[in-house]
Order: sequence, then C-alpha cells, then structure tokens
Amino acid sequence: MGLKSKQFDEIEESDLWKDYVKTKNSDIRDYFIKKYAPLVKYVAGKVAVGMPHNVEFDDLVSYGTFGLLDAIEKYNPAKEVKFKTYAMTRVRGAIFDELRTIDWIPRSIRQKAKQVEKIIVELENKLGRTVEDEEIASELDMPIEEFYLLVSKISGTSLVSLNDVWHGNDDSDELSFLETIESPSNMNPDVMVEREEIKNLIIESIKKLPDKEKKVVVLYYYEDLTLKEIGEVLEVTESRVSQLHTKAIMRLRGRLAQMKNVM
Repeated sequence: MGLKSKQFDEIEESDLWKDYVKTKNSDIRDYFIKKYAPLVKYVAGKVAVGMPHNVEFDDLVSYGTFGLLDAIEKYNPAKEVKFKTYAMTRVRGAIFDELRTIDWIPRSIRQKAKQVEKIIVELENKLGRTVEDEEIASELDMPIEEFYLLVSKISGTSLVSLNDVWHGNDDSDELSFLETIESPSNMNPDVMVEREEIKNLIIESIKKLPDKEKKVVVLYYYEDLTLKEIGEVLEVTESRVSQLHTKAIMRLRGRLAQMKNVM
C-alpha cells in the first residue's frame, strides 16, 4: 500500500479517476480513502459543533466514512465537479442520514422548531418584512430570554435541516442547500433548469435575511468557516453565532417550504 500510494501521488488525480471508473481497482480506491480521510474528520468536526454530548465525534466520523465510500463509488469525473466538493456533500449526507435514523433530537424540540418556522413565515407574510426576535417571542407568548433559550435547544436540528429541504424520490431528484453551491454542467437540461430555479430561490431567501444571520450563513456554508471562526470574524461568542445560525435556518426553511408548496 505504501509503495503504491507513492506511485499514485505522482499521477494526476483526474487520470486516476478515469482509471478507477473503468477498472474499479481496489488499490486506487484504498488510495482515495486514505487521501480523503482527513476530509471526513473535517466535516464531522463541523457537524459536531452544537451537538448534544450523547453524539460522539468518533461516531460522526464513522458515519461520514460510509459517505466517502459511497462518493468514491458514485463519482463521475465527466460531470466536471471536483471530487472534494462532491464528497463533502456525500459525507455530510451520510452523517445526517444516520443522525435522523437514530432520532437523537427529542420530538418536542422538533415540534417547537416547526412551530417557530411557521410563526416566522406567517408574521413576515403579514408584515411584509423580516421580523425581529421580540416579535417572534411575543407571538410564542414567552419572554425574550426564554425564546433565546428555545433557540439554543433547537440549534441541533438546524445543522441537519438544510440537507433535506428539497428531497425527491431518488438520487437524481435530490438537491440540498449545499449542492446549490455547485451546478454540474453535464446533466439533463430539464434538471438543470429546475435546479437553477431552486438555487435562485435559495439565494433570494438568503439575501432577505437580517445582516448578521446572512453573514453567518455565507461564512458557514460558502466560506466553510467553523462557528468559532465566524465568532472571531463577527466579534461575538460562539454561542451567539449558533443562535444566529439557528434563526437563519428557521427563516430559510419556513420560506423554502412555502415556496416548495407553491411550485
């Protein structure tokens, strides 16, 4: 393995992918697994932020590894999407799928999250503008401090939520928020048009977020910073970033779910 690994290092990765797609050579597969193992740990580390203590980092890495294996098997270099980009989506997806399977989020918290999303959409439709925290808390009939405590409890749900906003019956119908960052050029024209429409809807929804929430979404999903790093950029605490992230995701989910019903 060591010798082969060194040999593979001297070959262009694009050529290795072409070879692997044709031959399914196990040595090349093992090389890719080893090369991209740090990517799995990186994604697991980002997902781990804000998770309750009963969710172990090593478990997230294990779930993510299945995603990496899946990515290696299904990657199509002809689509002209970098493997790293494709793999990150698959690794994240595998982690989130497993988290949903073990149902680690209490049902009461899920229900509260949906209630808050619904209230945000209803208020913003009624008022024709972005609603403030105090207005959401008032509609929930709770003090603002209690609302912020609720947002903290909901934070775990928001980390997985954007991966199943748009979800079809098979792989070709799936489009997560993260996948809208890349738009593969080599796909069915009808699918391209639909994905471009969804991408534009998401971008427009992000533009309408309050300034700090918008910055958090852009820095976390597009610039790939951790919540801690975002806190340093915005000069706020990590817990405050987590709150901003959660509120942004609840606004987006509410708006996108409403748009999806209209489409």
